[in-house]
Amino acid sequence: MAGYIEDRWLTKRPDPETGKRRRTALWGKGKRYRVAGIPGVRSRSFETSGDAKKWKDEASVKKSEGKFVDSRDGQVLLGDYIETTWWPSTEYPPSSRSTVRSRVWNHVIPLLGHLQLNEIDYEVLKQWRKDLLRRVASSSAQAIWAHLNSILEAARKGRRIAENPCREHSELRPEAGEGRKAKAWARSTVDGIRDGLPEHYRVLVDLGAGLGLRQGEALGLGAEDFDWEAGTVFVQRQLRHDVHGRAYYCLPKGKKTRRVPVAPRLAARIREHLAQHTPVSTTLPWQDPEEPLTEAEVKQRRPRTAHLLVVTGAGEPVGADVFNRIYWKPALESAGVIARLDLSTLPPVKWRRPKKTYGDTREHGYHCLRHTYASVNLGAGEAPAAVCSWMGHASLKITLEVYGHMVPGAVQRGLAAIDDWFDAPQPQNLPQDSLAAALARWAEEFTLVGAGGDTKAGMNKQFKRVNFVEEPESPKE
Repeated sequence: MAGYIEDRWLTKRPDPETGKRRRTALWGKGKRYRVAGIPGVRSRSFETSGDAKKWKDEASVKKSEGKFVDSRDGQVLLGDYIETTWWPSTEYPPSSRSTVRSRVWNHVIPLLGHLQLNEIDYEVLKQWRKDLLRRVASSSAQAIWAHLNSILEAARKGRRIAENPCREHSELRPEAGEGRKAKAWARSTVDGIRDGLPEHYRVLVDLGAGLGLRQGEALGLGAEDFDWEAGTVFVQRQLRHDVHGRAYYCLPKGKKTRRVPVAPRLAARIREHLAQHTPVSTTLPWQDPEEPLTEAEVKQRRPRTAHLLVVTGAGEPVGADVFNRIYWKPALESAGVIARLDLSTLPPVKWRRPKKTYGDTREHGYHCLRHTYASVNLGAGEAPAAVCSWMGHASLKITLEVYGHMVPGAVQRGLAAIDDWFDAPQPQNLPQDSLAAALARWAEEFTLVGAGGDTKAGMNKQFKRVNFVEEPESPKE
């Protein structure tokens, strides 16, 4: 077996005169027994020879199996590992990096950053989960748990820890809260929101409710994406912004492009908007606004051009965050969907912005227009598979899970079927050659055998009137 154990306090060979091993300059200093000589494994010292031998044997076996992890590599603080190793190597989309960074720097590093990687175990995770649920909602806690799991999984793959405690103790993962069913808006509500927007932004409501587009897809829609003769629109990009506010194009969610039919009256509204507001030719980087550093990045991020239907008053791409804060929420208020906060009645807390105007408005976002689109289509009896395709869902399962309650008559049809099933039983038509038919005939014959004299006499009279003809035998071949 590879490796050897060295006694650091005594020489390897005995003294020629005394026959005893002499003390070295390290006598009494540090740990006595040093394990070395295992290829690819740093040497390590121990107090006793027994501990040294045990570690040498285990390290040799695990190294040969490709499973060796030096515990000293896991002694780095979690906060330092995140900042110096994990975060620089992540590849989150530019539009998501700020959200991930905020979650990790606000809820992982403050609570766990002072611990070493190999100190994070079941008890630590259990307490962290408890503290986390006191700070954020269960849905946010799930996302933050996923980030910690990603961090520790990277540490495991980097041979810093033997196991990922998040995976090993997955039962501690925060449970999802009670999900909210997708809610659609009434026509009057949609019209009220549309009227509350500046005139050049109103077509965004039409695109959401009439085509089921996500907000980024609507903001990135170009005039060239419409095929007016076929009556369809090609959803092939979305407009996003990175943490620095730089705009760029990328594929729709799930990297799925799609074609969506355009209703005639919706087409008329869009054409009217185009007649009043000339589309603006806008060239932006693809996938990432950062300057490319390699030839591959130059090719991947090559700018693309679209004649955007909706731009700001200055002709610039619309930022979703700015649009939602300045225009969308006031439009919701004018339609009676949300109301302004009375900050004088709320207790002072550090996390609330001093100028916060509205409460939690997440359930009243632009995405509700998409829910409305699904509701109208499913309510009209459109096939869920078609709605799935038009909305760009990854699978029909997602469509049914999110919008299944919008399918008309689903409960009533099921109740009617069950009610019919419990109706009076129908007579069975059994095939003559089936086992069930044979059993039925046997039961009938058994009943006749046990019948009374009058019944038997009646049966004999019937048989006397029957002429039995013997069938000729088939000729032998």
